[in-house]
Amino acid sequence: MSADSLKDEIQNSQDKHEEDIPRSSPFDFVIKQFQGKRSSLGKRKEQPSDIKKFFRSFDFGKSEGKDRNEIEETELNNSGSDDQIEKQDLSVEDGLSHLISEVESPSGEQRFNQFMQKLGKDASSKNLDLNNCALSAADVTELASLLPFLPELEEISLSWNSCVGGTLKALTVHLHHVNQLKVLRLNSCRLTAEDVTSLAEILNVIPNLEVLDLSINKHIGCSMKVIAQDLKNVPGLKELNLHMCGLKHDSLQGLDTALQHLPQLRKLDISCNKEIGGGFKDSTAHLASLKNLEVLDLHQCCVTEEDVANLSQVIPLLSSLQELNLSSNKNIGVSSEPLLGRLRFLPKLKSVAISNCGLGEASLSSLAEAALHLPELEILDLSWNKCVGGNLKLLLGALKLATKIQVLRLSSCNLVAEDLALLTLLRQDGHLAQLQKLDLSYNNNASDEGWVVFCQGLAGFKELSELDVSLRPSSCRDCGTWFSDLLAALTKLPALADLGMQRWVLSESQRKRLECFNQDNKRNIRFDC
Repeated sequence: MSADSLKDEIQNSQDKHEEDIPRSSPFDFVIKQFQGKRSSLGKRKEQPSDIKKFFRSFDFGKSEGKDRNEIEETELNNSGSDDQIEKQDLSVEDGLSHLISEVESPSGEQRFNQFMQKLGKDASSKNLDLNNCALSAADVTELASLLPFLPELEEISLSWNSCVGGTLKALTVHLHHVNQLKVLRLNSCRLTAEDVTSLAEILNVIPNLEVLDLSINKHIGCSMKVIAQDLKNVPGLKELNLHMCGLKHDSLQGLDTALQHLPQLRKLDISCNKEIGGGFKDSTAHLASLKNLEVLDLHQCCVTEEDVANLSQVIPLLSSLQELNLSSNKNIGVSSEPLLGRLRFLPKLKSVAISNCGLGEASLSSLAEAALHLPELEILDLSWNKCVGGNLKLLLGALKLATKIQVLRLSSCNLVAEDLALLTLLRQDGHLAQLQKLDLSYNNNASDEGWVVFCQGLAGFKELSELDVSLRPSSCRDCGTWFSDLLAALTKLPALADLGMQRWVLSESQRKRLECFNQDNKRNIRFDC
């Protein structure tokens, strides 16, 4: 082979070898550089923006004569991009972890539902009913933390939870979150003076409050003056319940001052506060201003004769009054002041309770005369006034006019046969047609003859649902011949559901007749024997 031929062969072999080697384009170089950056960052997920960031330093549409300074600046910027990208990725991962944590943790609504479910109660965004739930101090604290998630709450009832006492401040500091609150009931919670103070401090953030019930908290009387001063912050209050709160003279005076700021008050209950007796002399000035007051409960307040004199001037001015309870104040009956007689000026009265007031014949006559002017009367309670026995006829005119009366309580009134006969006579003449509840219990002096007459006329009380003829706990007595008349009357009383006959001794045959009565007559009367 000639030298020229050998030279050509070698050249052809080199050309063929170069064709077998894959050629790399500038783009291949760029991709390899980018892949190298990915490798240096470990197993991090690449983001679509990574590629875009890398190509920002390249402009394939411009001439190759790019300024060198600009190229160097771009390279310097890119040299720190790896650390920046890694930091951004870590930030994204942290953000994702935070979001996942938020998704996994329960929302405020979920926490509230879980809390109510734990206590066996239905969750409601407007009515929080936790009465008698045996709440612990921890429960009260947890409940307080949930109030920010209940902006629509209108009622909170925590009554009969003794552990609320001493922990109320944890709740009150969050009450501003529920400024639509209308009802707050803390009945029998063992509240302390500190609880009352914390509550008073927060009344200004719940201006829509309409009902405040602090009853049966015996140790807050000394602090009531504090809360009375702040009642001006809830001018729309309609019901104030301070039953059995240990009120004293000074707290009664403070309360009277507060009444001038409560023009919308409909119900005031300060009953069973025995130490306020004698304090009405200087504490009724603003009571008369409650023109919208419908319910006034003063039972068992140990009012003195001087108190009766002051109340005689004020109560007749409460023109909207519908319910008045003066029971268990024995000076009501012996006072010479005409309080009962002045009830005639309250034509809207529906309920009058004067049980155990030591009424005499004169005071009973005054009441009977006033009752002639009470056409709306539905409930009359004269129980435990012994003078009624033999004198029920004094009320004859009033009972004839009381066409709406539904409840008549004459328990332990020393009723005699004449009184029982009067009741049946009234019904036969078309009166007492709406009577539903009749309490004749503890009237041991009524003879068997009187019960016979009563039972024979009993069938006329068609609307009667409850009847009590029980005897006093200290006595027992055989059922007379009137038992058969009673059973005959029961078959004609379709509404009767409850019959009290305690301490009446039934013979074996009478008991069997009573036991079979419901089955034989397809009735469901509860016999309390």
